[in-house]
Amino acid sequence: MAWAEFAAAFIAFFLTHSLPVRPPLRPWLVARLGGAGFTLAYSALSLGVLAWLIGAAGPAPYVPLWSWAPWQAHVPLAVMLPVCMIVALAAGRPNPFSFGGAGNERFDPARPGITRWMRHPFLVALALWALAHLVANGDLAHVLLFATFAAFALLGQPLIDRRKRRELGDAWLRLHARVAAGPVLPRPTSAGAAVLRLIAGAALYGALLWAHPYLFGVSPLM
Repeated sequence: MAWAEFAAAFIAFFLTHSLPVRPPLRPWLVARLGGAGFTLAYSALSLGVLAWLIGAAGPAPYVPLWSWAPWQAHVPLAVMLPVCMIVALAAGRPNPFSFGGAGNERFDPARPGITRWMRHPFLVALALWALAHLVANGDLAHVLLFATFAAFALLGQPLIDRRKRRELGDAWLRLHARVAAGPVLPRPTSAGAAVLRLIAGAALYGALLWAHPYLFGVSPLM
């Protein structure tokens, strides 16, 4: 029964991440919910299904694929701090190259923020999260879970690139060239806002450490 729920959560994850963003369903939903409403609804649905999928992996039968060693626990501890920083620096910022951007019409290629280093910061964060947790979890259910997320994040980036280039045409090439020509350490729109985002990333990391035992039944500090 536990495997059946795990499989059902996997199917729901793929359906909710593929169908709503494809024509003709996406234009139909945007016309009724509005752009912001669609983004909010899609984000809430994605997070809900993601939580279900992660929760369903726990009760699945334990089938070990490799033995566990104490050093493996340090991998997600080390990787999750930059993951939280990436999320904090990308959240709510314009990003015409990927999904999740807010107010893309305000994007300034002279001050691109984290997009100077990565066009798809949320997918990079997802890939790092998944690969780090793959190291620390060697049972079949969690290997399937985290390997799928890693593949989803890595393969999704070129797919989004193609879709965005098709949608934006030459504007995509011009924006990309201007961003790539900028300084490696881009100037922040506001130094104070950048510091606040870094503090928020550190706070998110601390909150995840605290909440992990309650959400997933395992303390990352053990």
